[in-house]
Formats: sequence, structure tokens, C-alpha cells
Amino acid sequence: MAMFKKIVVFVLLGAASAFTPVSKASTKAVAPVQSTPLGYPEVYEEAVSDWENQFPQFAKYGWGPSVQAEKWNGRHAMFGWFFICASAYCKGHGLIPDADMLLDLKQWGTLATISGKTTITNERAIVLIANAHFFAISLMAAFCPPQFGDTLFKDPSDAKVEGYGYMPALKFGLTEEAEIVNGRLAMVGLMALIMTTAIEGKPMLDIVNEWVGGAYY
Repeated sequence: MAMFKKIVVFVLLGAASAFTPVSKASTKAVAPVQSTPLGYPEVYEEAVSDWENQFPQFAKYGWGPSVQAEKWNGRHAMFGWFFICASAYCKGHGLIPDADMLLDLKQWGTLATISGKTTITNERAIVLIANAHFFAISLMAAFCPPQFGDTLFKDPSDAKVEGYGYMPALKFGLTEEAEIVNGRLAMVGLMALIMTTAIEGKPMLDIVNEWVGGAYY
């Protein structure tokens, strides 16, 4: 019984301490942490600035979040959409010979296999070779760019290229602002296509064909 009384006293003392006044000397005002919301345009400029401060050796050559990288990724995404639409058109109009025929394992070897002895179709092989060809051209353009083209990597002595911000200016025609907007839309579209493919478990060409109302095949 005595132990129970002690427990009750301790509980009452603890509850009473919650209502005791706090001295002003012991209170310290904590400054709120200032952070830019993700929807604000400044967040992208801050990210680029943080990258340049943390990794100056990479930033001076254009690595990381830079205008050159955004242009490069946007152009690849736009070409990807062109290639996907062209492949869907070829599939729908019978321009791929023997599209559903499986490759011969004895003729092509393990390069044509997915797992085990199951080989890929002729259609998939043609698409794969075309993508590998474009990837090789892209690498050559990145490391050995022509004089009339944009470079992926920049010279440290070149002037800094300012970014286009959260929303570039609306300029129609063959302008850099239009290229940035189209590239961003293409990249977002590819992400949506990949997510839809993973969720529904359907080939990309079939999903694109559904999106356009069966216009391809």
C-alpha cells in the first residue's frame, strides 16, 4: 500500500510540473529553417549553384545539372519519341520483315537470347540494332562534336551559360527556349510511358498505339 501511495505522489508531481511557469531566461527562440518549396523557380537555380560549389572540378566541364546536359537529354528524349512512333508505324504497316519470327539460336548465338534458349523476335532485334547505332552516333557527337554542333562538355575558359529557369520564355519557332520546353515534355512523356509499361505489363508500342486511338495498327 505504501508503494502504491509513492507511485501516486510521483505521478501527481509529474503532472503538476507541466503547469509550472517557465522562466524567460531559459526560453530561446529558434529561427525557422528557410527552405525554398519545390514548386518555386528558385529551387532549380539553387540546385545548380550547390552543385557548382560542391563539385567545381566537374561543373567547369559541364557535368551535372547544366544547360548542355538538359539540351542533350531533351534531344535524346525527342529522338526516342520519333523512333517509337516510327517503329509503331512500321509495325502497323508491315514494314518490318517477319516481325514475329524468332531468331535462330545457332545463327545468332547468345546475343539473341533473353534467358535460357528463348530468343528475341526479328522485330525486337531490328529495333535493338537501330538503337545501338544511334547510341554510337550520340557518343561520337558527345566526344568528337562537329564544328557546327553544340558540345555536351564545355571548355573551362568559356563563358557561363545561364539556365532557362523553371519555365522558359514562350518563344515559338526554332529557338532555344522552344527546344528546352519540347525536350522537357519529351522526357516527362517517356517517364509516363515507362511507368505505364511497368504497371500494365504491355509493350511500349502497344501502349502508344492505345494512346493515339489505334492509329498505328
